[in-house]
Amino acid sequence: MQNFSITTLSTLAEMTIDLASGLNDENRFNRLLETIRKIIPCDCVALMSRQGDTLIPLAMQGLTKDTLGRRFIIDEHPRFQQICSARQAVRFDADCALPDPFDGLLLHHDGDVPIHSCMGLPLIFDEKLLGVLTLDSLETGVFTHIPARHLKVLSAIAASTLKMALTFSQLETQARQTQQRLQELNEEGWERDRSDIIGTSRVMQSMHDEIDVVASSDFNILIFGETGVGKELVARRIHHLSARKRQPLVYVNCAAIPENLIESELFGHIKGAFTGADRNRLGKFALAHEGTLFLDEIGELPLAAQSKLLRALQNNEIQPVGQDRVQHIDVRVLAATNRDLKQEVEAGRFRADLYHRLSVYPIHVPPLRERKGDVSLLAGYFLEQARRKLGMTHLKLAQDVLDYLIQYNWPGNVREMEHVINRAALKARASQPQQALTTITLTDVGVLESLPINTPETSDSSETTTSSHVPISGGLRQATDDFQRQLVKEALIQSDYNWAQAARLLQTDRANLTRLAKRLGIQVKKTHKLEM
Repeated sequence: MQNFSITTLSTLAEMTIDLASGLNDENRFNRLLETIRKIIPCDCVALMSRQGDTLIPLAMQGLTKDTLGRRFIIDEHPRFQQICSARQAVRFDADCALPDPFDGLLLHHDGDVPIHSCMGLPLIFDEKLLGVLTLDSLETGVFTHIPARHLKVLSAIAASTLKMALTFSQLETQARQTQQRLQELNEEGWERDRSDIIGTSRVMQSMHDEIDVVASSDFNILIFGETGVGKELVARRIHHLSARKRQPLVYVNCAAIPENLIESELFGHIKGAFTGADRNRLGKFALAHEGTLFLDEIGELPLAAQSKLLRALQNNEIQPVGQDRVQHIDVRVLAATNRDLKQEVEAGRFRADLYHRLSVYPIHVPPLRERKGDVSLLAGYFLEQARRKLGMTHLKLAQDVLDYLIQYNWPGNVREMEHVINRAALKARASQPQQALTTITLTDVGVLESLPINTPETSDSSETTTSSHVPISGGLRQATDDFQRQLVKEALIQSDYNWAQAARLLQTDRANLTRLAKRLGIQVKKTHKLEM
């Protein structure tokens, strides 16, 4: 450490010149971390931005890649609390009892390797905390003799770098969006959480660009993509980037509304309009006035309801059931579907004029198999969520598990990954009780396999698939029932327990599917559990 001052001054000068060059944010952040590691040898270093009460990693070195996808609630991590509350560098003693958020996440260290030296720098610019810089080492006493004034200069440069990439207006907007808690006015309520659209792959960047272009307009938008890709998150993002963000975002699941109640659900009714209408009731359009209406699974609407929806979109007027006069409404409509509506139009199941009215600006949400580079980030995000929900200290994936998840083709997309991580976390906790660091193994994940349903690629091998998965000792009838039961259960899981979607996956009628499920003894409770 004797030459620390000379090395620091020259390296900091080079870094200041380097950071002023025309680099993008990712390169700038990584160049900053590389320079810091030259000045202060350490095993890992992380730069995190503060958004509300959460620290979000922007760049890191020496940590597993999935760490970049995690979101750290400050109040849940005592060390982060101390760093964020300080005005200067915070150095933790080697025997500090406070848990380190990065324990078990060191790159190339699979076991429970505790970090012995830890230091955090609050990044303050114009009296505001923009984020934190953390340095960790397996050696003790590494950070003890570093002069405080050098750390102050390092903090100022890191804060300026962060300021260059994230302007105050952007940070304030993000904080407001995170803290906004508009009460949803639909019957079930919109599930409020801090779900981010996680992903830095090329296709996701392209989708983000599309969202940024159209969000500020009042255009109707058609969000399309496979089941489980996160179309609801895209709708929420568009709403929060629009001028309507302070007004309600009202959710409607078109597939869940009985056909005879669709008009009342969308447009409302007055007392006495029909049997059971014992009071006036506002429809979803009225509740979303001056806000946004999100019509999920729009492809499930019957043709009769489509014509009434078209009239509301064309004239900005609704007429509650049983009421003579019309009401003017100001609503932006976001519609989502996992169907190919062009094919539905050609087949006569969807109105062409409604399709064109809804798809002023279509946005495609890519399936997870097309964004393999995002799998590790999503895994880290869901791991942190599972850790919090289950009250665990540390939760990580074994490296072979992460490799396995990256190779899997994810037919159920992001939603399937969330279920897989939650299920594996439960199993890992049960198999590793009272462990400070819980590691999810391949045994916890189990076998993940796509379900071949009547596709040309798998039709020739269906005989082999059946014999390898379904026992035939009970006779043909029992084997057939077992196989049908397996197909129905898998279809329900992939469709997030939506009977209409499951029926489409199995290429059958919904009523026939429910009758078959009843015969096979399959029931779905509201907690979304299959019972036999």
